Amino acid sequence: EVQLVESGGGSVQPGGSLRLSCEASGFPFSSSSMSWVRQRPGQAVEAVATMTASGRGTYYPDSVKGRFTISRDNTKNILYLQMNSLRTEDTAMYYCATHRPPQYAERGQGTLVTVSS
Repeated sequence: EVQLVESGGGSVQPGGSLRLSCEASGFPFSSSSMSWVRQRPGQAVEAVATMTASGRGTYYPDSVKGRFTISRDNTKNILYLQMNSLRTEDTAMYYCATHRPPQYAERGQGTLVTVSS
């Protein structure tokens, strides 16, 4: 059974930073492409960062490119998301997910990020 547990969310002012973590278990993490996705109320899931199994390939949409950085530790089965220069529009529930677009059905319980002054 896929288990994904996110942590690190919170409230921050615009321009601030947060680092999200995701502990993975129950599946071959080191051979799985992984994504961070977010969902705002009433909106569809949006992938904000994807990393290949090896870590050599990454993808970011334009909305977060240059501000968010995905990384992983395959020895510890942990996925990270460093978020810098946060904006109010980054406010959302953030989920760690196996890379299975578009639904990203295999996700954790999520961690809330609130960016507000």
